[in-house]
Amino acid sequence: QMNANDCHDPPMYWTIHGLWPDRAEDCNRTWHFNVTEIKDLILDMRHYWPDVLHSSQNRTWFWKHEWDKHGTCAATLEVLNSQKRYFGKALELYHHVDLNGCLLKAGIKPSSSYYKMTAIKEALTTFYGVTPKIQCLPPEEGEKAQTIGQIEFCFTKELQLVNCMALESNPVQAHLKLGTSELSVCDDTLPTYYPPEIQ
Repeated sequence: QMNANDCHDPPMYWTIHGLWPDRAEDCNRTWHFNVTEIKDLILDMRHYWPDVLHSSQNRTWFWKHEWDKHGTCAATLEVLNSQKRYFGKALELYHHVDLNGCLLKAGIKPSSSYYKMTAIKEALTTFYGVTPKIQCLPPEEGEKAQTIGQIEFCFTKELQLVNCMALESNPVQAHLKLGTSELSVCDDTLPTYYPPEIQ
């Protein structure tokens, strides 16, 4: 998919998927995405929140989608009540969490050998003091390992880290389909593949 969309050098670091309010009811669907409102953030957005699946001249499809679906709901919080604040705060939280640095410090890096999911969970919980939600692509036919695909951090309304519940509190959230597989909460018992650079 990425090749078809001229993403020839996918980032070699964790990027942002979105900032999603849970159980939000007050979404303003008439509040349309306007890229000029985040022009000061564009360089950071392209780096830390890239759209690798949709080729378009300015690659803003992903951001528009995230704003329409989640940002317009998140805007009920004063700290997120504009496009600039919503995207800016997501970038700020990304840097604060520093998932790339944390995993490296814990010795967890892309590798052709497998990890135990419990070891990855333990490292993250020790580092952050909270339990994130780790999502995987299930093993493909004839394979035994799941592939780590997404790590979700949960925050209070005050944007403090908090434990994520293991259960999908909102099934709509697991909407990222990669190829034909869908992400779901990782299985603790399966070996886990954290893929190195695609050759």
